[in-house]
Order: sequence, then structure tokens, then C-alpha cells
Amino acid sequence: MSSRNDLKWSDVTPEHVWLNRRAVLGGMAGLIATPALARGYSTDEAPNTFEEITTYNNFYEFGLDKGDPARYAGQMTTDPWAIEIGGLVDRPGSYDLADVMAMGPIEERIYRFRCVEAWSMVIPWNGFQLSHLLEKVGMQPSARYVAFETLLRPEEMPGQRSRILDWPYREGLRLDEAMHPLTLMATGLYGRDMPKQNGAPIRLVVPWKYGFKSIKSIVKITLTADQPLNTWKQSNTREYGFYSNVNPQVNHPRWSQASERRIGGGFFSSRQDTVIFNGYGDQVAQMYAGQDLTKDF
Repeated sequence: MSSRNDLKWSDVTPEHVWLNRRAVLGGMAGLIATPALARGYSTDEAPNTFEEITTYNNFYEFGLDKGDPARYAGQMTTDPWAIEIGGLVDRPGSYDLADVMAMGPIEERIYRFRCVEAWSMVIPWNGFQLSHLLEKVGMQPSARYVAFETLLRPEEMPGQRSRILDWPYREGLRLDEAMHPLTLMATGLYGRDMPKQNGAPIRLVVPWKYGFKSIKSIVKITLTADQPLNTWKQSNTREYGFYSNVNPQVNHPRWSQASERRIGGGFFSSRQDTVIFNGYGDQVAQMYAGQDLTKDF
């Protein structure tokens, strides 16, 4: 079992320096210890503020209100933390968080984040590609999907005491989606450890899909031959599919997905058009060639 390093990136990189990182990296790259910025995958859009990202959340394990995660997540214990990795893998087992984090280089990636409720943010994540982890544990030839599961601890997660969903929260990806270089295991944002309300200590980020696919506080990863049942599809198959790709042409039965409200511009700010695959179509559209995305939604 490995112990975690107590030094945080925020200890050596103030947020105002991070926000000006292009100038910093251009003139002082050797003086400041930050994760490498993966420019090829990051958007040039300005990120939302740390406060916006950490106070407006969906994390139903702590309640239905957008402010509930920030109010109640502080009671969740995140150290020690282990992830059980199993199913169709060569090296199954319970992996300490530090060992999981060592499976790939930590990078900074600025991703658009689109919620199925038709709001969006731009978030600077820190994390590593899920593909690195899967390669390290070894994928067996029959593996076609990756299933994920969130922590189940109702004594610390008050939302789990309700019956709004079938706990624990579960999600899944097709293997090619999981192996795509955009798919991130995020361990922080703005160079800080992941806040509890955002899915500490480790979560999934899949930027071309609606936010509920990016499962938080992961404790279990299982490779399977069959498509796993994800929580929202199980809860309401008519409204939530397995793929959940951002698609302005496929509306939620109760609202349009053609436009979105960017958090941070004020509630009555003008909406912007939603772009298919959340703007990542050039990188991911080929994975869905031949599929009818109005049916595989």
C-alpha cells in the first residue's frame, strides 16, 4: 500500500498564476511545478472560476439542490481510498489510490462540460488518461465495456438515504470510448486536489458526453463482455440512454438540447447553440460511424 504525497500543486502554483499559465509556461516553465498542459486536447475557452465549479454541482448522493454537494460533501471520508478493479482483466485486485494515480502522467486539460439539464461550464481538470490504467491492469480479448461504481456510504452521503435512485451510482462506457485519449481519470482541478463536491478523490471525465456519464468518487471498475446497466438508464430508459452523447438534435423528452446556458454569465444571459459531441466531433465522431445516434442516444 502506497502513501499519498501531501504536497498539493496549489501549494506551489497560486490560482492567479495558473490562470495566466500561457505566459508562465512561455517565460518561466522551469521555475514553477505544474502538471503538463495537454494542449492538443484542451480548449482555448476561458475556464469558469473555482468558486463556480465547486458550488454549482449535480451530486445526488448529497442532495438534489445544486448547492447541496458543497454544503454536505465535507463529511465524506476520502483517505484511505482504494479502487477494486476486476472482471475481464489480467491483474485484478484492490488498488490503493496512490498506485492508481501512478499509472499515468498527470496532465492539465481544459474541457467543456455539458450537463443534460442544458447548462455548461469550462473546467480545468488534472488527471490521467483512463487508457493508461486499463493498459496497466491488462484487458482480456473478450472485454468490450467498462463499468464504474461510486462509493456507497449513506452515513456520510445523505442523498443515499433517499430512494430517488438505485444506489450505488453506476455508469459504463464502451471499451473504445474508455480507451480514447480524451477520456480522463480526474484527480483535481485548478491544480488542487479534487474537491469532495466534485467527486473526490477520483472521478471520470468524458467531455463529449452529458455530465452524468462522468461518474464521481469511483470505488469499482469492472471490464465486461456485455453492456452494463447505468443508473440513469435504469431509472428512466425513455429519457436517458447508455451513450448519452451531447446531441442538439436529440431533445430530452422534457426540454430542448439545442441550446445551453453557460454558468457564470448570469441566469438571464444569452444562450449559446449546443454543438454535437460538445465540440469534440473531430476527435470522437468516427467511433460512432454507422450508428443511428437518434436511437443510440
